[in-house]
Amino acid sequence: QCLLSGSWRSDTGCRMVVSVLGKDGSFSGSYLPGPAVGDSEILSSPLEGSQQDAGLVPQPTFSFTVHWRPRAQTTAFLGQCYVGTNGEETLHALWLLREAADSPAEDWKATR
Repeated sequence: QCLLSGSWRSDTGCRMVVSVLGKDGSFSGSYLPGPAVGDSEILSSPLEGSQQDAGLVPQPTFSFTVHWRPRAQTTAFLGQCYVGTNGEETLHALWLLREAADSPAEDWKATR
């Protein structure tokens, strides 16, 4: 069974700490980008999300958002937690980063 509670590290050195999951699958925690991001000004930032009921499926889907401090950016992550044959849990996720745009004309370049 795959649960998100605990500490996670990405291939690029990003760190995520997830609090205990609520009964409804909700969770919160913090996210710190790794050295690959190359921006030492970004601090540990809060995250909030939810996980599919792990009692229903052994490898649940999840989503969470990170509100970056001190920047005006938000990242949405969507993925699934997998359990390997050795019992090791891994997360696979896609993400979108959204910056605040100065105007509707600048909207096209605000999402990566």
